[in-house]
Amino acid sequence: MSQQTHSLSQLALQKFKKNFWGVFSLVFIGVVGLISVFAYVFAPDASQYANQMHVSIHSKSPGFSVDMLTIPSQIKNDQSFLDKVFFGNKNTDTEIPISNYSIIGNQLTYTEYASDGLEGVTKTINADFINKNSAKQYIKEVTFHLGTDKYGRDLLSRLLVGARISFFIGFVAVFISLVIGIFMGSLAGYYGGKVDTLIMWIINVTWSIPTLLLVIAITLALGKGFWQVFIAVGLTMWVEVARVVRGQIISAKQMQYVTAARALGFNDFRIITKHILPNILAPVIVISAANFAAAILIESGLSFLGIGAQPPMASWGAMIKDHYNYIILGKPYLAIIPGLCIMLLVMAFMLIGNALRDALDVKH
Repeated sequence: MSQQTHSLSQLALQKFKKNFWGVFSLVFIGVVGLISVFAYVFAPDASQYANQMHVSIHSKSPGFSVDMLTIPSQIKNDQSFLDKVFFGNKNTDTEIPISNYSIIGNQLTYTEYASDGLEGVTKTINADFINKNSAKQYIKEVTFHLGTDKYGRDLLSRLLVGARISFFIGFVAVFISLVIGIFMGSLAGYYGGKVDTLIMWIINVTWSIPTLLLVIAITLALGKGFWQVFIAVGLTMWVEVARVVRGQIISAKQMQYVTAARALGFNDFRIITKHILPNILAPVIVISAANFAAAILIESGLSFLGIGAQPPMASWGAMIKDHYNYIILGKPYLAIIPGLCIMLLVMAFMLIGNALRDALDVKH
């Protein structure tokens, strides 16, 4: 039995490798996953949530460059290296975009950058910190490769950090839906009768409520926030998994290997977990890939409505919400780029779902 399962797994893997779009999507999702985990390593603005605002340089076009003066803070930053890598740098220094500067003795005179042809404010400060080190350490030319958003934040950094929410909501929501869905579906399918009737009633009631409405209700009950949205989306997705598992177990429990397991005196838990579930995983894997895509879309919709991840946290849905009126006012890319990111990630998960369905279909 195990040898047959092993050979079927190898066959499925070979079929999956031949599917160009499936492999391409898997690589793309792997890259997005890597960016999600190490977002602050890749992001030009490694401050927490990439939230360094410079209102004077808001809504600048891609490739915009400006000299940035950093005035060091007296507050000590006690963050560990790992904390900075995974959660961003708690930036206590002051950053000021400037158009020109001069250093005379220990006095630094600079003109703040002003957009739209306005004249910037000129200030003179004590610059002992520059005298001790070279000016290049504190005055650097910064390039915003994708431009800046309406608050003057680096758009590329916000996109990279925002990938984390869209990517991880898929994992958490699918995990919750699998745990609840497999448990409920297994009970309904294996035991039938009143247990099946009760669980099917719960499934039908949950199914009849519109997903977004149910998520909003759960989010309001749990409170607005990062983890609340993850849990809320997961709690709405288990019904599809439960229905598939139930249907598969109803047909699988008539099989000879289940009858043989019962005759050998194995308990129900072992029969379900060791014998039935491994043989019905194919459709569950396919539906999980589709649920990944659905979770990303729901989270984006919630962030757009202001119920998802809360500011200053970066989220693709929230980025569209902040800039959708720019589609009419000019600079439509501020809303289109995060929209494209959502579309590409969702499409990748759908293509993987299709590739897995073809690879795990033993009839072909």
